[in-house]
Amino acid sequence: MAAIPAAALISALLFYPLVLTVCEAVFLFLEARKHPVEAAWHFDQAAIWYGLFLEVFYAALMKEITGADWQVQLSNGETHTPIYSAAAPTIIVIFLLALAGYYYLSFRPMEKMPPLLIVLSMSAMYLGMTGLIVFTVQIMGREREDLILLIYPICIALIIARTILRKVHAWPELPMEKRRIRENALFRRIDRLLSDSGFWPIYALLLMLPLLGILIAVLVLFGQAPDSIVKAWTETSDWALSAKEAPQNIYYDEHYLCTVAAGGHRNVVKPIRRGVRHGHIVIVNRQLCVANAFEQLLEERTPRLHRVLRAFYDRYGFPIARLIRSKWAADFVYFLMKPLEWLFVAFLYLTEVHPENRIAVQYMGKLPEYRKQPPALLNTRENGIQIRETLKKSEGTGR
Repeated sequence: MAAIPAAALISALLFYPLVLTVCEAVFLFLEARKHPVEAAWHFDQAAIWYGLFLEVFYAALMKEITGADWQVQLSNGETHTPIYSAAAPTIIVIFLLALAGYYYLSFRPMEKMPPLLIVLSMSAMYLGMTGLIVFTVQIMGREREDLILLIYPICIALIIARTILRKVHAWPELPMEKRRIRENALFRRIDRLLSDSGFWPIYALLLMLPLLGILIAVLVLFGQAPDSIVKAWTETSDWALSAKEAPQNIYYDEHYLCTVAAGGHRNVVKPIRRGVRHGHIVIVNRQLCVANAFEQLLEERTPRLHRVLRAFYDRYGFPIARLIRSKWAADFVYFLMKPLEWLFVAFLYLTEVHPENRIAVQYMGKLPEYRKQPPALLNTRENGIQIRETLKKSEGTGR
């Protein structure tokens, strides 16, 4: 039974997009032979919008893309936004303009379309296609699975090519009244340039830069920087065209409730410092230190009981912890663990001479020597600083 959902997922992510791409290639071939398919427009809509959904789904699931810019420190395998947020409006407007050009050419009757607007619509689609190619280059990695990202731009390129070709074929078939055009020398020259629809794709290519310049000039009036179209890709981290170096990601173990809870909102979980866990930098709050100190104490004094409790927690804590995928969920777990935290603190204060010392050194590297220090020395401020410095330099992965 498990094979059925897996097969459905593979079909949705790979088989259907490939089928749509093959169909678009066939439609383009038939259009080139002047045998257009009326139903092709419906396939276009499925390819454009379903493909866009799959792009977003793949980026969120496989790339773990967040909306954070490169300056923000993330956690675990999360990645920063591939489009700089301050320049994102420029990219969005380009894509919207490309869509407007496509739908204008698709819906507007040919006899009501001025040739110059046709060419400008084609230029808008070229700009959108260029943006899509740059975005694909930006997020594609070296993993074999990333080849699936090529399907969408290929499919869109086929749609654009067929849309342009359809207009090129339809133009010569329209009867036109050109008496007024013949009376004006300038109009006659422009008419000769625009009447040959076979040159429209070339004219559209030449008008791409002027159209982009006008677009940028308009966007500058709304607060966008003139170089936003470049900064959108370079003012990022983690990606192919990125020029920034982001802070190293903080790691927290997604399988342990206390560690996950430390990843909640700062004003709730109150992180106190960074620590080390299994060779990774982690965010540490008091609750996490208390829980680890309690487990350490159990392991030292009652190893058999510790093994039993650890086996139970590993068995039932993992599935629960895997459900925690947001800061709000982490906040909830933090409050849920509060009674246990108080219980652990009470146990530590009942059994330890200096419980806060044990709590303070959690996730700072292995330091078995700390317990060999005389209690009086541990209570002095100078020795406390010295111990912390020693802990930072000590080797080990921590608990």
